Amino acid sequence: MKVVAVYSIKGGVGKTTAAVNLAWEAARDFRALLWDLDPQGAATYLLQVKPKLKGGVDSLVSGKTRTTAAIRSTEYEHLDVLPADDSYRELDLVFDAAKKSTQRIEKILDAVSHDYDVVILDCPPGASLVAENALRAADAVVVPLVPSPLSLRSLEQVKSIVADSVRPAPIVGFLSMVDRRKTSHREAVVNLPGRNAEVTDIVVPATVTIERMGAERAPVAAFAPRSEAAQAYAELSKRVLLLLKAKKGKSKH
Repeated sequence: MKVVAVYSIKGGVGKTTAAVNLAWEAARDFRALLWDLDPQGAATYLLQVKPKLKGGVDSLVSGKTRTTAAIRSTEYEHLDVLPADDSYRELDLVFDAAKKSTQRIEKILDAVSHDYDVVILDCPPGASLVAENALRAADAVVVPLVPSPLSLRSLEQVKSIVADSVRPAPIVGFLSMVDRRKTSHREAVVNLPGRNAEVTDIVVPATVTIERMGAERAPVAAFAPRSEAAQAYAELSKRVLLLLKAKKGKSKH
């Protein structure tokens, strides 16, 4: 089982959008699980999964609720969700109170390591114990970067946090919410990949197609498969999965 953490220091950069679309793309060829670690629960909502977790996240972390019992299926074959609810607002405190507080995500995922080939972690923004857990568990870290003067600073902060992890994972950055009408965005598309080994040439545009995800409550490729955004996420998924050399297991379905 391979684990991909979709992470950013900053919020509002298209992190959850990327996580949902990467999970959907992975599920085309692999058994995929998306774990929504963000207390906003946006990924849970977009994939039309009920957020309620019996006993809250404390019960999951303590082992009172089995991982398999907390997972929900989606309408998409081979794609399941470990949903977030309001209790995830206290997840940092729950981890802090637990034994081996930086290894809780790994332990929870160990219980389903034979059920899934790929796990996508939709991490909350910022530096936190949740992020530390996710990065420790990750085999790759996907970082959306909005073209702005602060994008390089955000990338450097992520690199620093990942470098401090017990098991630093490779970083795959991509440009998100790109508006080619803006000179600064066009320049970023041209310059950032060449100047930073972690930044790919994949560009996800700022488009109403992505905005429609909220209304459709579906990944982009499910309702606009030929769109530029869908193609960009497909390419991003392809590169990440090749990097990880993900392998198919036996189907659960």
